[in-house]
Amino acid sequence: MARRIAMFMYGLSGGGVSRRMVTLANAFAAQGDAVDVLVLDAENPSGLSFAPSVRLVRLGNWRTALPFVRAKRRRMFGMARAVLVRYLATERPTVLISADNFANLTALDARRRSGTSVPVIVTQRKHVSTQVAASPNRAHRQLIRRIGGTYPEAEAVVGVARALVDDLIALGVPPGITHTIHNPVIPADFDAIAAQPVQHPWFQPGQCPVVLGVGRISGEKDFPTLVRAFARARASRPELRLVILGAAAKAEAREQLIALAGELGIGEAVDLPGAVPQAIPYMARAAVFALSSRWEGMPGVLIEAMACGTPVVSTDCPSGPDEILEGGRMGRLVPVADEAALARAILETLATPPNRDALMARGRAFSTERAVAEYTSLIDSLSAAAIWPGQPSCG
Repeated sequence: MARRIAMFMYGLSGGGVSRRMVTLANAFAAQGDAVDVLVLDAENPSGLSFAPSVRLVRLGNWRTALPFVRAKRRRMFGMARAVLVRYLATERPTVLISADNFANLTALDARRRSGTSVPVIVTQRKHVSTQVAASPNRAHRQLIRRIGGTYPEAEAVVGVARALVDDLIALGVPPGITHTIHNPVIPADFDAIAAQPVQHPWFQPGQCPVVLGVGRISGEKDFPTLVRAFARARASRPELRLVILGAAAKAEAREQLIALAGELGIGEAVDLPGAVPQAIPYMARAAVFALSSRWEGMPGVLIEAMACGTPVVSTDCPSGPDEILEGGRMGRLVPVADEAALARAILETLATPPNRDALMARGRAFSTERAVAEYTSLIDSLSAAAIWPGQPSCG
């Protein structure tokens, strides 16, 4: 009998979490599993594509009266919890996989209220201690306590990097239910994606070298430090150009970066085209890929750039870059928010790039095939435990 795998997340924004979850959903479907993807917000601005057999369940369509809930986010998750309770009680999936933070907490609460024993795998995609420390949001400040008190109810807690698992254990999650499974980043058709054409004039043959950043223009990505570092690097290499791909979290964020580039006298060498359907072809044509984040989970963009054979530099932020770059062996790591160190790393990498074949091999180790196999093994082990609770081992 085919497994029914339910996957719950915020929505289809096109960010790292949604892209990786859609990749997993399609891969599960390809191996014959029945897959339901449950989302709060079904708007799909990035055009994420599902396999034909994947069922999309729009939790936000069910309008439940919750007069005791005031904040918009709490109202959304209150409605989602009510739908999840009904879904779990009626559909009884083989497993529920959630991502991330508040979605994980909602999934566990819904399972408890449903009266079912559906196994729950919560997946952690961000270094929550660093995220909370940097946030003025009261809900985020409460997150530490709620994770430590609620995640232990899950049958499995997956961190997409070893440092994320260590962080969760420090918050009170029992080590025995934790697992490290890297994100499914590199698909089988990666080379065909990388070969797709790029219309941007700076990425055409014979043009000047481009430093590339990719990500949502928001505080944790710290693109102002990248812009300042680029200004320093360009003082030594005036032919350099900088492109940052990604939508802005707030409308003014993009304008602030453009203004900063103008103040530094590099406005004509910096471009922010916004989000693009596929960033990998840009990575394949960049001279250096730079990650300037203050915190991450397991940055897929860093892996994708390496899989293209493109040299990378990164902040040594929690978490992911140190693990991906093997402590700096595969690319230079610099302190967070250190523009001078980032500029030096860019210049040194341009002067002495690492071995292209080694970069590609390391990036392609984070394959979709490997991640799906590890999740499938975990799901099978949880299903076996549910069928044969407390049975002794045979030998």
